[in-house]
Amino acid sequence: MKLDELIQSSGEWLRGEGPEADIVISTRIRLARNLSQFPFLTRADEGARIEIERILSGQISRLAARKSLNYFDVTSLQRLDRQFLVERQLISRELSEGQGPRGVGFSTAENVSLMVNEEDHLRIQVLRSGLALESCWQEINQIDDLLEEQVCFAFNEQLGYLTACPTNCGTGIRVSVMLHLPALVQTKEIQKVFQALHKIGLAVRGLYGEGSQAMGDFYQISNQTTLGKSEEQLIKNLKDVIPNIIGYERRVRTALVKENRQGLHDQVSRAYGILKSAQTITSEETMQHLSSLRMGINLGLIEDLPIPTVNELFIFTQPAHLQKLRHTSLDSGERNVARASYLREKLAPQN
Repeated sequence: MKLDELIQSSGEWLRGEGPEADIVISTRIRLARNLSQFPFLTRADEGARIEIERILSGQISRLAARKSLNYFDVTSLQRLDRQFLVERQLISRELSEGQGPRGVGFSTAENVSLMVNEEDHLRIQVLRSGLALESCWQEINQIDDLLEEQVCFAFNEQLGYLTACPTNCGTGIRVSVMLHLPALVQTKEIQKVFQALHKIGLAVRGLYGEGSQAMGDFYQISNQTTLGKSEEQLIKNLKDVIPNIIGYERRVRTALVKENRQGLHDQVSRAYGILKSAQTITSEETMQHLSSLRMGINLGLIEDLPIPTVNELFIFTQPAHLQKLRHTSLDSGERNVARASYLREKLAPQN
């Protein structure tokens, strides 16, 4: 596979077909692992990093036929290509901006990703559309088991899997669910959600995970610690909490419609109108209008636009995607014009 081929398609997690997909964009489970015979990357010299990448890229190649994986040497990618993979949730910002030998293997459907030499030697990630904690866990557990048949990961009987960051020790698992919560944001009820999640040890992050801002009313809810609980317990914790947030968002959406259907319909219609006709538009404004539009579709206020199209627009209007689509480098102003043009094209009435 060539990287440019990805611009012709979108990942499985954007299809909007999973359980609770009106509110849950995707479910992600990530495992952090380190090879036992090498130091953590913060202590590894260039020679060790090269050897780690050689061993793990070989293991990913071994899995390729079974999981339809494609491996890329991240050090050989241009900055734009690395940002492109970040926007598609296939690599982290840390891997994109890191130094030294590193790579990524990901599936054709873009629902499995294995990052080599990020913060840990290996980060395994599985993504699914909608609320799909069980299927994510089953697949990532299988991949982990297949790898452990071939390599030895750093493990301690008392501490569990050993990781570069102490907060990942134990299971090494990070379970996250990406939610679209425009009604809670609009009514400022979102602060109550944040406070409640903080009290029970869950973290809230933006669209691109740790350190990122919430854009388009998207929030990732995930466990903060991994030590002292099993993978199943940590998954169950989110499984118990997420339905409450989904229910809260739905109740507030229903209340907004009941209290002022005409006003809400006007808000959604204005957002749709701007997206269909703007000549220049920023990424932030696009995300906000798409958020309103997505909520309006799910509430039956807009009927001529499918959810998967809107989901894709959140990603394809990002800076690297626009430049890949145009096959040229664009400055901020040029991207705003290109973004508006792309939106007009995608939202134009279909004959």
